[in-house]
Amino acid sequence: MATLERRELGNTGLKLGCLGFGASPLGNVLWGYGLGDGARELPPRVERADGFDFSAERVTRSIDESLARLKLDYVDILHCHDIEFGSLDQIVNVTIPALQKIRETGKARFIGITGLPLEIFTYVLDRTPPGSVDVILSYCHYSINDSALIDWLPYLKSKGVGVISASPLAMGLLTDNGPPEWHPASLELKDACRDAAAHCKEKGKNISKVALQYSLMNKEIATILVGMNSPKQVEENVTAALGLSSLGIDQELLHEVETILEPVKNQTWPSGIQ
Repeated sequence: MATLERRELGNTGLKLGCLGFGASPLGNVLWGYGLGDGARELPPRVERADGFDFSAERVTRSIDESLARLKLDYVDILHCHDIEFGSLDQIVNVTIPALQKIRETGKARFIGITGLPLEIFTYVLDRTPPGSVDVILSYCHYSINDSALIDWLPYLKSKGVGVISASPLAMGLLTDNGPPEWHPASLELKDACRDAAAHCKEKGKNISKVALQYSLMNKEIATILVGMNSPKQVEENVTAALGLSSLGIDQELLHEVETILEPVKNQTWPSGIQ
């Protein structure tokens, strides 16, 4: 029986399946993150009136609340999420030290940081002692329309930091149904992705499959997280991943899609988003 390829996550010693479950479709809140029926008992994300609360007190309390909800003694990776919505200096001087103390207690084995702008990772990693951060989670920067993360991979490897990439479908851009109305991409980018999806459909192919396989090809990325909201989608994505291992990607179709998307390659979201 075929199994998904497992890859090492930086220096953690963890080996992850190359395909991971992205849970954003479970809810329908800002940017697709939120609470669905399967998590209706969970409280909403705690924020201060002026943004996210990255204080040591809140971070320390948060892990205890999460462990209680999950009924676990520890988590493998504790991520500090969306750090660009706070002060990066606070992340460096307050939040990371608090996370390290949590790691020392055994409540988390490894520490990660997450966000959209890639520059936040170098800012934090260059200002914290080696080993302070074990993992980064980047999203929307390793897909057919935006592969900017590739330029950061040598740097992250030199820091001994494992890499997780999410949203290979660019938050819905690279799907037959297209992105939700709230998607922050420009009209030019949305139109180009719509054209690429239509091109694939005309050839009897699915753009989501080629997009997922494209993201899975880089073995320096430990795992690719993709949103799945049904058993059927899980089966389709696993089949696509296994097909990549056995048959490879459709190079002709990939080249055609890349050509369509070339004018908008690595186009960032509007100001204020990135």
